[in-house]
Amino acid sequence: MSSSPLSAQRLSDLVRLRRVRDRIDREYAQPLDVEALARGAHMSAGHLSRQFRLAYGESPYSYLMTRRIERAMALLRRGDLSVTEVCFAVGCSSLGTFSSRFTELVGVPPSVYRRQATRTMAGLPSCVAKRVTRPIRNREAPAIGGLLA
Repeated sequence: MSSSPLSAQRLSDLVRLRRVRDRIDREYAQPLDVEALARGAHMSAGHLSRQFRLAYGESPYSYLMTRRIERAMALLRRGDLSVTEVCFAVGCSSLGTFSSRFTELVGVPPSVYRRQATRTMAGLPSCVAKRVTRPIRNREAPAIGGLLA
């Protein structure tokens, strides 16, 4: 039984999308943009954005920023870097954009998070702290809210 050309193309796109997501996970601190990611996947930027959103529920840029914020949260919990140092360490070039996105995903500004995390996470293993403080991405928010209601 052979697959149709359309399903073969979809499978090929999914493989390339997984590679893009893996690249974002690995290189989140590098200056990445959708055009560069698309070139690496041999897709147009528009096609990559549409297919990535269909597959993962958010745009490549949103996924990249979520990855950066997750790493920033870990660095802020350590407490030895300033918010500005953390911003640049995770690949953001604008402190304002970093702070806005951090506040949007985490619910508090990075400086407040840093103060609170050093108090409340003291003595907690980093693997547990990472799990309980993970930012909520678009597709996960309804499921979590539904469980708590």
